[in-house]
Amino acid sequence: MERKINYGILGYARIARDKVIPGILEARNANLYAVASTNDTRRKQAMDTYPFEKSYDSYQALLDDNRVDAVYIPLPNSMHKEWAIKAARAGKHILCEKPLALSLEDVDQMTAAARENKVLLMEAFMYRFTTRTQKVKELLGEGIIGEIRHINSTFRFLLEDLSDIRLNAELGGGSLWDVGCYPVNFLGMLMGEEPTDVSALKVARQEVDDSLSAVLRYRNGAIATVNSGLNSQSCMFTEINGTGGTLLIRDTFDDTTTPILLVKDGKTTEIEIAPSKRYVREAEDFADAILNNRPAEISLEETRRNINVILRILKAAR
Repeated sequence: MERKINYGILGYARIARDKVIPGILEARNANLYAVASTNDTRRKQAMDTYPFEKSYDSYQALLDDNRVDAVYIPLPNSMHKEWAIKAARAGKHILCEKPLALSLEDVDQMTAAARENKVLLMEAFMYRFTTRTQKVKELLGEGIIGEIRHINSTFRFLLEDLSDIRLNAELGGGSLWDVGCYPVNFLGMLMGEEPTDVSALKVARQEVDDSLSAVLRYRNGAIATVNSGLNSQSCMFTEINGTGGTLLIRDTFDDTTTPILLVKDGKTTEIEIAPSKRYVREAEDFADAILNNRPAEISLEETRRNINVILRILKAAR
């Protein structure tokens, strides 16, 4: 029987409750072992809802449990650095919700802690494990649209609750950190480098970017636009224009089977997308990297590059 990685969950946040924990439960090589929450009600709810073996009323107590192999961190953005470093020092592998950190200094300190303690640290971009993302990479690798000349990628949704942490500047709120990081990550994956030039505009709410658009230019002359927002109805869409055609990617970061559209030679072709379970595959792939002593799917070098792009965008939007 294949060994399973014991996951501990640091904080019973919505993303953990509704997405990642169910994903771990379906993963072939993972075991849902422990949860920590400083909120008694949430901790009890977690134990009543899911088959955890252990629960803790402090994050450190979970880290002190020798049976925990890896932790998933869904805490507010501003808390990622502290608990990732503590987890690394406790010898735990770390799957940390995006964005990994809010500054390059924090990324570097987290990276150093992981390497010094010989544990894996990966930013949790679950969309990288969808069949849609794999199909896009495959199509571009085949040169189906020629050389990329323009990319437009958007992720928006409507957030009306003014008390939501995503509108709290002190906790690392704002549309770019919350949903705009997906298009930035997607561009980084496709282009493999930082842009040479960045410009941006934003609309603010409660001292964070409520809506933001950025234009990025790359060394090969390609231009990309990133759009994020918390102030309008849901939109998740990417357009990739090349010298030989265009890919239209609806539901870019989702699990749906919505076809990719290829526009080429005056014809539009639907490219079917097989079903996938992104959170299951994310939990499995990270566990597999631990079990087989291989690098994580998303490298810390890539994470650092993309966070630097986000910081450049925010600076330009000021």
